[in-house]
Amino acid sequence: MTINGQVVDIACFIGHGTNGAKHAKCAETCARAGNPLAIYDAAAGQVYIPVSMNHKNPNEKLMPFIEKKVKVTGTLLEKSGVKGIAIEQVVAQ
Repeated sequence: MTINGQVVDIACFIGHGTNGAKHAKCAETCARAGNPLAIYDAAAGQVYIPVSMNHKNPNEKLMPFIEKKVKVTGTLLEKSGVKGIAIEQVVAQ
């Protein structure tokens, strides 16, 4: 599966609707504190949570792209209404 979207931190994105370039420093701080990152596909109105299948930090592949547009490829995972992606590759757009 391929997702085109923006890397956001869940705490601020869901908690108070904050995202975008002006929010990048805060999002990085939140991610380093342990808050999960996600990919927001605005066209689909969908948030995808990165899922690590190798016991590594799921934020790791997204950290260089915080609050930037990306193209993410990987395997779609879905359960109980939550959509995730086991990331294979992340490329800046």
